[in-house]
Amino acid sequence: MRSLPTKLWVFSIGSALLQALPFPVAGPVPLWRRAFCWFCLAPLLLALTGKDSSGSRIGPKQAALLGYGCGIVWYAANCYWIYQTMYLYGGIPKVLSFGILVLFALYLGLYHALFGWLVATIRRAYSPTVTLCAVPFLWVAMELARARITGFPWDLLGYTQVDNFALTTLAPLGGVMLLSFIVASVNALFAAAFCAEPARIRWPLLGAAVGVVVVVQAGSFLHPAADVAASSAVLLQENLSVGAEARLSPRLTLPQEFTSFDALSRRPMLAAQPKPNLIVWPEAPADFNTADPLFRSTLSNLARSTETPVVAGSLGVDYDSTAERGYHAYGSAAVFDRDGKYLGRYDKVHLVPWGEYVPFKDLFSFAGKLTANVGDLEPGTKHTLFQLNGHTVGIFICYESIFGDEVRDFVKNGADVLVNISDDGWYGDTGAPWQHLDMERMRAIENRRWILRDTNTGVTTSIDPHGRGDFTTPRHVRDAFLFSFGYSNYKTFYTLHGDWFAWLCAAVALLLLVAAKQRSRRTPLGEVH
Repeated sequence: MRSLPTKLWVFSIGSALLQALPFPVAGPVPLWRRAFCWFCLAPLLLALTGKDSSGSRIGPKQAALLGYGCGIVWYAANCYWIYQTMYLYGGIPKVLSFGILVLFALYLGLYHALFGWLVATIRRAYSPTVTLCAVPFLWVAMELARARITGFPWDLLGYTQVDNFALTTLAPLGGVMLLSFIVASVNALFAAAFCAEPARIRWPLLGAAVGVVVVVQAGSFLHPAADVAASSAVLLQENLSVGAEARLSPRLTLPQEFTSFDALSRRPMLAAQPKPNLIVWPEAPADFNTADPLFRSTLSNLARSTETPVVAGSLGVDYDSTAERGYHAYGSAAVFDRDGKYLGRYDKVHLVPWGEYVPFKDLFSFAGKLTANVGDLEPGTKHTLFQLNGHTVGIFICYESIFGDEVRDFVKNGADVLVNISDDGWYGDTGAPWQHLDMERMRAIENRRWILRDTNTGVTTSIDPHGRGDFTTPRHVRDAFLFSFGYSNYKTFYTLHGDWFAWLCAAVALLLLVAAKQRSRRTPLGEVH
């Protein structure tokens, strides 16, 4: 394989750093940084369609290598918080924590390698114009693979537009990946402006690209009409210590925690008019066990005495003498109606690998000490809905919020409001809580539903159907907050049909790949310009 010029590596790595800028780094993203999304891929595209040290067009393997380098750097920069999560909160030594981050980036960077290989394969058979037109289809196909194969669709390109209230009107049609398609298309236009032939058309293309960005980015300054919020909910932020931090910090006893959280939950209700419609306790590292009589009686009494339904994060336990441990454990949300009756629970369907379970456990049996702190939960089997106050409530837990095609199932099956309980304490003071918040905001936009977001350490808030909310709620404090919300029974096209657009892009990408392979066999390499 011929060597690659340093210039192409600079373009590739530079693109990775540019791709990190439109996403939260250590807090909310200012609008000027969001604008980097429109040209962050352009340097990578220029590298993938460039020439090697001999002056020949680079091949698919070389392009895959450039894409891989870009992917490794991007994942390391975007998900740097994995190191802190493993070291500070997971109790794993620093060296091993850093090694986990590196392995993570090496693994998921393969998707960028796939993208590079696809671009170069198309370029081998077609002109630069056709190749750049194919880019948005190839990019979305790659994002779909991230979601469906490895199950980590974190910070897809379309999330950069969560504050663009004009462009997000398309999310209820095709989801976040439709927005990724638009952003990737503009990036391809910028790339074309630097490599188009004849050279005289480059300036008009650059002007067109800048014009498109100005017009589309202007949507961030629009403010849709306020959504009706006639109901309210009390959201408890427990602020319990997490992981290794919990072992070093003083904790209340379980009865004390119940007493404290019960009192906190009641406080916002004293002056609330009308009475709140729901009380929510978050997912948290507390020893709340749905089979524990104290847990049942405390939550039942809270619901009955306030005449308000309660949703509480907890460990779902089913005792089973035939099970290896004598019981089955789930990450759950327990639900009580306004009369104090226990209605059941929702069991988290999509668990966090290496956090809530060890994937391929038998394969990693040699690493018992390393995996000792990893949870051993079982996944739930269905998206359970609950009837509360005459309305249908869908509940999803933490990590599940990044899977748009799964969250929509709750709404498709009848949920007229969504509740998310989460424990973002594992992320610490990194950009991850804000990255997570952006993805959850997109779920509200895609389905045009209010989402009550209750977290252990923040950001706790209520998100309206346009992705707006009060995101200034203080983090790392123990308190309860009263938020307004509303109900809706409208179902968007995305709610009904899911990631149809992404699958369409994948089909187009496959057709392009097959056509390019056949054309390459018939056409001498030198005839394609």
